[in-house]
Amino acid sequence: MGGWSRDDIPAQHGRRFIITGANSGLGAETAKAVAAAGGQVTLACRNVAKARTVAEQIGPAATVAELDLSDLASVRAFADTVDEADVLVNNAGIMGVPYGRTIDGFEMQMGTNHLGHFALTALLIPKITERVVVLSSIAHRFARIDVDDFGYDRRTYRRAIAYGDSKFANMLFGLELARRFEAAGSSKIAVLAHPGYASTGLLGKTETTFDYVMKAGDLLRVGQTPAMGALPQLFAATSPAARNGTYYGPRGLGGLRGKPTVARTRRAASDQDLRDRLWSESERLTGVEFPAV
Repeated sequence: MGGWSRDDIPAQHGRRFIITGANSGLGAETAKAVAAAGGQVTLACRNVAKARTVAEQIGPAATVAELDLSDLASVRAFADTVDEADVLVNNAGIMGVPYGRTIDGFEMQMGTNHLGHFALTALLIPKITERVVVLSSIAHRFARIDVDDFGYDRRTYRRAIAYGDSKFANMLFGLELARRFEAAGSSKIAVLAHPGYASTGLLGKTETTFDYVMKAGDLLRVGQTPAMGALPQLFAATSPAARNGTYYGPRGLGGLRGKPTVARTRRAASDQDLRDRLWSESERLTGVEFPAV
């Protein structure tokens, strides 16, 4: 992949992208880069006002649509407005929030980061012509996911662990979607990415000691800008070299920063039984049955 950068994004004229959470951070940077290369972008966001500001910066190539991933009714309503798109980028996420539940009764981080995106992808997959990008995180390494207790009804809730659980669920989902595409002989692909340590609006809001670690990382310049952090998902979304079921992230400092490269996943990510149980439970909880791919 060499030193892949935004300058290496091929022309995107005629291609349509849906990017969740594109009102700030990694999503906004992804939308700007795709549009600069000629693509049409839909900023699917809960905060419509902030999304409109980003869309104004981009220009006519950008449109804004309301999407609240913590509300399945909103997910369904948005999906109904979509005719067709080439690429879906599942970028939106929340991190380290206090314990809470979504409108549908799910633990907030799992409900927003994974279940909302699972339902969205299931509803849109017949309308996506080329690829799905799933954003995970290096925090997936710390997950203690319990498919039978997504809601932390039996476990003690810890914000950082719950975030890791949701990002590991993203990874398991993306890898399983890729496997199913391949098994079906589909021309579609599912590609995974993570931003490393990117200094975005998600950081420093957990109200735990993790915030001090984040601040120390910024002071030591371990982190990188959202523009740099977006490179792995931009590669996943636009490069003809991106491969089905491959996970991309920064190459430097143990995956914290740098140009994109192939990243490593946890051994547990290849556990087919775990993937199958996650998939089945996600369908059950969301009430959205994934169509044949």
